[in-house]
Amino acid sequence: MWLWELRDLAAVGMGLLLSIVALVQWGFVPPLVGTALYAFLSIRVEDANILDFLRCAVCFLFLRQQFFLWRDPNEND
Repeated sequence: MWLWELRDLAAVGMGLLLSIVALVQWGFVPPLVGTALYAFLSIRVEDANILDFLRCAVCFLFLRQQFFLWRDPNEND
């Protein structure tokens, strides 16, 4: 329990509940796999987790425009 934040623990609990209902009622396994994957990616160690890193990587690579300033290294400011 100490490996997750309260928000992540609540999301995993609700996902697990809905996944078990989907598995019992319809025999549908993907929600259970998705919940287990989210639980694994959201494990927090030393205030960092894989899910936060993936979010930052996606934002950096795809969602946010990068802004670069080019200047001469010999130029004095």
